[in-house]
Amino acid sequence: MEKEVIQAVHEILDKYLETNKHRKTPERYAVLDAVFAMKGRFSIESLSEQLLKKNFRVSRATLYNTLKLFLKLRLVVRHHLPEGIKYEASYIDSGHIHLVCNVCGKVTEIISPEIKQAIDETKYGRFHKDSFMLYVNGVCSKCQSKLARLKTRKSDKSKKQ
Repeated sequence: MEKEVIQAVHEILDKYLETNKHRKTPERYAVLDAVFAMKGRFSIESLSEQLLKKNFRVSRATLYNTLKLFLKLRLVVRHHLPEGIKYEASYIDSGHIHLVCNVCGKVTEIISPEIKQAIDETKYGRFHKDSFMLYVNGVCSKCQSKLARLKTRKSDKSKKQ
């Protein structure tokens, strides 16, 4: 499957570059391959590191411009998360949910067949849905425990006074 995905995303990029009379640069394809080699969300810095591991140096401006192109082609999605902007490869992504902790910033991905079904069955009028991403903000269990301990300590201190 992975080889098929890489071939398909290369074809999408090829068609766009040919249609719009842009050059097929090695940098664009190296960045594309690196993006699809990344597991999950990534930052510009981690993408740059991935390319350096392959002995391929790309300027920060080239990375931003290339990711902007991939966003336009819907090969990448951008997430605005508490820890900053992250990107994620996106090819035939049926959708998923991000649970974002407002305290520690941890992001957990889940898949909910019920929510996916509800979104798939929703009528969008003259709008064609490709995929979806849902962000649910709240407090993770680890932070809930920490907050409960702090609350207990505060109430214990006030009882002693």
